Amino acid sequence: MSFAAILSASRATADSPGALRAGLHFAGQTLVEYQARQAAQAGADRIMILVSVITPALSQAVDRLSADGIAVALIRDMVSMVRDAPRDSDVLLIADGAVVSQAHVDALGAADGDTLLVTDDSRASAPFERIDAGQRWAGLARISPGLLFGTLDMIGDWDLALTLIRAAVQKGARRVTVPQDDLLEGRVAIVETQQQADLVANAVMAAGAPARQVRGGVDHYLLAPLARAASPALMRMQVPALQVRIAAIALAAIALVPIELQWPTTGFALLLLALLLAEVSDRLDSLALRMPPSGWLGFAAPTLGLLGIVRAGGTPLSVDLALILAIIMLADRWRKTGGLRPWMIFTPASALLLVILFGAAGTVALGIRAAMLLGIASVGAIVLKRPA
Repeated sequence: MSFAAILSASRATADSPGALRAGLHFAGQTLVEYQARQAAQAGADRIMILVSVITPALSQAVDRLSADGIAVALIRDMVSMVRDAPRDSDVLLIADGAVVSQAHVDALGAADGDTLLVTDDSRASAPFERIDAGQRWAGLARISPGLLFGTLDMIGDWDLALTLIRAAVQKGARRVTVPQDDLLEGRVAIVETQQQADLVANAVMAAGAPARQVRGGVDHYLLAPLARAASPALMRMQVPALQVRIAAIALAAIALVPIELQWPTTGFALLLLALLLAEVSDRLDSLALRMPPSGWLGFAAPTLGLLGIVRAGGTPLSVDLALILAIIMLADRWRKTGGLRPWMIFTPASALLLVILFGAAGTVALGIRAAMLLGIASVGAIVLKRPA
């Protein structure tokens, strides 16, 4: 069942009265942008952001979300909310400054009817809004259309989120209790300062992001672990994923120079490093809940790697190898490998590493021949593994 999401973006930070919690930097973007991506990943088909004032940071966040295909609108008054809120589906309500793990967001996205994410009253839950003597609201709720529009009809002051929560409590909404470990480890939190946002972001990155796809070969066994190790530091330094991807493409282009100068091993090593940077870029996108590019930008670095193999070999065999590797790469990225184990998928990065090893012994041509045989075996495994 489709649903919408309502985010709050009006409370000031503890750092500065003129700055909003929603504008705090979190995982390579603003906090409200991260919340919107969480809701969209859970299944929300439109995002409504309640604002008291439209800041440049909010406008830029809306532009980035819209560019990624997420329907988002800024709501400044009650009339706009009544007009834009869905009357035939639930809404997912996320509190101002709330960071909730994606598992909880997905669970409430799949829930049915009025549901509150709550936490038992304790010292760790003190920043959350109290709803009764023993529990506090953990910043996430699913609200039915009847409760939403019934509250909109009677609301006076513009504090929709807390009014909705009080109405849900009075109605006896179902409650889902957050384990205390989630609070202590930062998987559920309310952030009021940039320092708190940084600490919670570190906890989110330490937990990692669910892999959007599992690649095979050297990409799985070497590049992905290195990317997981490097990504948190780059995220903390606010290095954009796009810049890392552009650096990967530039390095791959530079790697063609030593190949043309008859230094193939050096060129292949640079190409493998370029593919590592591309993997890091994918990881940064994953941590920020963005989809990695699926167009030419996502394939530019590995395509240059295949061109390097062609230029180094200079024979029809190297051209054939590049074509086979291109087919395997597409099958791997489009998840059409038939459920093969990663070691059975011979990716371009796998071929580069193999040719580097042969090149160190001065037998690049033999390395290309061996890569060709392994590529044929990988294609054969993909074809034979496909269900009838």
